Amino acid sequence: MPQARMTNPALVLPDALKALQALDAATKAAGVSVRTLELMHLRASQINGCGVCVDMHPKLARKAGETDERLFAVGAWRDTPYFTPAERAALALTEAVTRLSDRADPVPDEVWNEAAEHYDEAQLASLVLSIASINVWNRLNVSVKQVAGASWA
Repeated sequence: MPQARMTNPALVLPDALKALQALDAATKAAGVSVRTLELMHLRASQINGCGVCVDMHPKLARKAGETDERLFAVGAWRDTPYFTPAERAALALTEAVTRLSDRADPVPDEVWNEAAEHYDEAQLASLVLSIASINVWNRLNVSVKQVAGASWA
């Protein structure tokens, strides 16, 4: 069985874990649906190759009422009919913010403006902070080779 290089850094530094949990709580308080946030977390985690989060976020999404059909399609969201315009805007923003170094204009106005059509300023703040947060978790897990399904303790 694969082994992690070390305990997850957020567990090594408990104050860091508290800060990440507080950030997560703040993003959820802005009124974006938990299902949308979980779809975003899954998509960013797929891009970043974070096995822990690709394993965890569909489970959390199911608990929030998400369907397998949509979870299986999130990687190809542009080519499926399962997502609302608001969810598509959130997923496009997720991809842009996650892939900052992939293009000269990392978060193009068209992506931002589409999200702004569906979300108010507090919700946009929630989306951006949520994307940043999942990218932090992805980077922690990938860096230490955290094993999907394994206990962090």
